[in-house]
This record gives sequence, structure tokens and C-alpha cells, in this order.
Amino acid sequence: MSRQLLDADQLQAAIVKLADGARRLAGSPHGAALVGIRTRGAVLAQRLHGLLAADPAWKLPLGILDITLYRDDLSMLAPNPIVRKTEIDFDLTDKTILLIDDVLYTGRTIRSAIDAIMDYGRPRAIKLLVLVDRGGRELPIQADHAVLQVAVAEHEVVKVCLAETDARDEVRLAPRQAQAVGGG
Repeated sequence: MSRQLLDADQLQAAIVKLADGARRLAGSPHGAALVGIRTRGAVLAQRLHGLLAADPAWKLPLGILDITLYRDDLSMLAPNPIVRKTEIDFDLTDKTILLIDDVLYTGRTIRSAIDAIMDYGRPRAIKLLVLVDRGGRELPIQADHAVLQVAVAEHEVVKVCLAETDARDEVRLAPRQAQAVGGG
């Protein structure tokens, strides 16, 4: 049985808190950029970009990162994994990268994202912002800003649903079902 952690209004408030965290971590909009990890991290980054841009001083560059080819479990995903386009059309060198993802779990997704970012330049810093930190790390990676921290059992998953990808906004805790390897 699944349990709702955030409804649509609470999720919107959480995204506002992510934007506040982004401002705090960047310190200044000068030299900062948003990079969202496909799929839901990219959607969150796009929403953050819109919230931040309400103040013209905070109109940051926005990048979308596909980490498929950087995953350490690539051979276990599928015979022909779907690789989507990375969209980073600005120089990352000497920027503070605000890396956005929906759920932080093992840390493997974030490790892959850092590897991918370094192929695009040498940022001054990478700051990780996540909607949900569910614990269960396998690598020594922590969020610089997590809106929600939830203790999640091994047999459970955090499902972030966003209107752009799932036709609704909510965050749920659900039983783990047999599924492809993933999450990070």
C-alpha cells in the first residue's frame, strides 16, 4: 500500500524551498548555473529556473544532463538503453553548478552526474539539491540541500510524480516492485 508524502500544494511549497536553497548555496547569481539530471531532476531544474527568474538578477543558465552512458550499471539496464540528449550550451568552467535531482538514494546517480559534468568543464563547485533524501547511501555523497528527509525501508521506493512526466504532482512512498535497476 502506498502513502502520500506530499500532495500537489506541498510539492509546490517544496520546490519553493529548493529555490531558496539554490539562492543560499549559490550566494550570488553571478557565476552560478542550474543543471538538472534527466528525467525528473531536469523537470525540477526547469521549475526552479522559472521561480528564480522571477527576479531578473537570478536568470541563471540552465542545463539538462543525461547520465545514461556514465552509469556503473549500464550493462544491467537493458540491451539497448535509451540515451537522451544532454543540453548544456554554456561553459561550466569556474561556475558554481547547482545540481538538481528528485531523490537521493545510493549516491550512484550523483557520482555519474559529477563524472558527466567534469567532461563539460571544470566547475568551481558542484552543490547538490534534492527534493527527497531517502537515505541508504552506498557512496559517500550527501545533499547540500534536501527539502524532505524520509526513512525508507529496503522494500519501499519514493515515487516523485510531476505533471510534466506523470500528469500529476505528488510524492509517494510505495512498495518496491520488480523493476529495472536504477535510482541513485
